[in-house]
Amino acid sequence: MKSFLSSRKQTASFGIANPMHTLVALLLMLSVVVPANGQTSGTAPSPADWTQFHRDNMQRWNPYVTVLGVNNVGDLQLKWRNSVAFNALSVGYTGLISSPAVVNGVVYFGSNDFNVYALNASTGAKLWSYTTGNVVETSPAVADGVVYIGSDDGNLYALNASMGSLLWSFFSEGELMESSASVANGVVYVSISGGVLYALNARTGAILWEDYIEDTISSPAVVSGVVYIGSADDNVYALNASTGAKLWSYTTGGEVDSSPAVANGVVYVGSNDGNVYALNANTGAKLWSFAAGATVLSSPAVANGVVYVSSYEGNVYGLNANSGAKLWSYVTGGYLNSSPAVANGVVYVSSDYANVSVYALNAGTGAKLWSYATKGYLYSSPTVANGAVYFNVGDYPSGGYTYAFSVGADLFLRIRPTPTTVHQGDLITYAFPVWNLGPGNAVQEVLKTQVPEGTTFDYIRISGTKGLGTCTTPPYEGSGEIVCHENSAMAPNTTWTVRVVVKVTAPAGTVITESATATEDTTDPNLANNTATVSMTVQ
Repeated sequence: MKSFLSSRKQTASFGIANPMHTLVALLLMLSVVVPANGQTSGTAPSPADWTQFHRDNMQRWNPYVTVLGVNNVGDLQLKWRNSVAFNALSVGYTGLISSPAVVNGVVYFGSNDFNVYALNASTGAKLWSYTTGNVVETSPAVADGVVYIGSDDGNLYALNASMGSLLWSFFSEGELMESSASVANGVVYVSISGGVLYALNARTGAILWEDYIEDTISSPAVVSGVVYIGSADDNVYALNASTGAKLWSYTTGGEVDSSPAVANGVVYVGSNDGNVYALNANTGAKLWSFAAGATVLSSPAVANGVVYVSSYEGNVYGLNANSGAKLWSYVTGGYLNSSPAVANGVVYVSSDYANVSVYALNAGTGAKLWSYATKGYLYSSPTVANGAVYFNVGDYPSGGYTYAFSVGADLFLRIRPTPTTVHQGDLITYAFPVWNLGPGNAVQEVLKTQVPEGTTFDYIRISGTKGLGTCTTPPYEGSGEIVCHENSAMAPNTTWTVRVVVKVTAPAGTVITESATATEDTTDPNLANNTATVSMTVQ
């Protein structure tokens, strides 16, 4: 039984064998028509997408992120949070462990409620879900319009990325799918708890080859025709990606649950012996090792000559990729089970237990640029794509949440009263236009204001370029707070306007002051509110 501390697989569950999936797979092989290029839906992914756990370059580094970086990551705001219901039949510590993939504007992940989900990356709205036979703790790989993801029911599923329909499934004789699949050159590579590494045809699920590897939860990295993977027998293996023949192995001092990263002819991997290893990708010879002081479950991220890795005791390290020399370290104050992600000079990492938070660190210095504290269990590794940060948080038994943060939306609020000169008994119309000045969608906007002292409520009206919304108001001729919710996402350069009409009851000489706040529908303490105030004197 595996430790629940791994970044990809934290709780061991009993697989639910379902032979019917095998029959379904065989029928689908005969009936599903897939274009010659294997693509079933959608367009080619953007280079800035994050298609699988390792990302396509097997380095957990996204070099195409330009909107979000060192200079503005401190302004990250919560864009949306989507709740996933938890199935009480599932046995585990958390509802969400799977790390998300983001492809073509869709967020894909698995859940402990037995489902695979697809959410709109801009709004968090659910697009589809597919129910498996057990918990889904692995991370998806998306290629050519297909989502590949393993479940503890012993199946690897291939799902249509647009609709969530089953294309085929591969049944592993009841063994748990503990490692996240990797896809390269039309082949899906995945290992099972029984100690077998499979290479499957991505279009049909047919076995191309299989090779025995001691029980592993490491996810394979595939680079230049070679598959690299860690194992519970303390080894790192390199296998020929076409045949499965073992090329070399390197023995560490502990289980290798870490998933390797590969860059510039070097394999970087952590071990439960507390070390990070750099191995020659061709021969397996050790180039250097770094003693982290505690178990290294993290898959390293590699970018611009630096290896970023976390260890269980709570440290994040920046290491020289050539020598292993420590460049910096940062103490999070919590346990680190997940793997870092790097984009545009920023390292993102999740911390758990004593300090359940996500951090953004300066990749050059390790200095903290931003953090977000949440509740529950944070085993999911962050994903950075198209200027946004995504991660999953589990919260047993209530469920889990998928979070999206960005700096794309910039709400700007003004108050426009008409007329500007009023007398006792007159009506004042306060217009509250809320602009989205940013390049990204603003979601779940909220306007909070009140009936100003010296007036009573008359009526309210809402207008906008898309979707109106709802307001809670005091009764006619009453006073109190007014709260309005926009009921759809505001696209860039659009405006949502609320107009509140009040009647002046105060005598001449009274100063009437109206104020308002526009913000997202969240209790996020990191989100700065947009406020406006206007005053006028009764004539």
